[in-house]
Amino acid sequence: MRLIHLFAFAAPLALLLPLSAQAAWPAGNAKASYMKDCVDAASQSVNPTVAQQHCACGADVLGTKFTPQEITQLMNSKTMPPADLRERALKEIAVCKVQK
Repeated sequence: MRLIHLFAFAAPLALLLPLSAQAAWPAGNAKASYMKDCVDAASQSVNPTVAQQHCACGADVLGTKFTPQEITQLMNSKTMPPADLRERALKEIAVCKVQK
């Protein structure tokens, strides 16, 4: 019986996860732009399906661990983001292991 109560509590939280994962991406097409650039680059080393999975994981990590301002800094092609922000992003995205 306790397991049913646990599921009753966890189910609404699980349904909210996709909403919170998208919350930090800046308005506009920033996430789509990230995905395109990431998949294009990753597809040079792994097959497109694996590249898509890895990039989606990275996008989720960025969306949950970084503010919209930090994501904008990371994606700005005109200026290099601060070294500490780049290192933090690489460290956070490293949890997305690619299965070849």
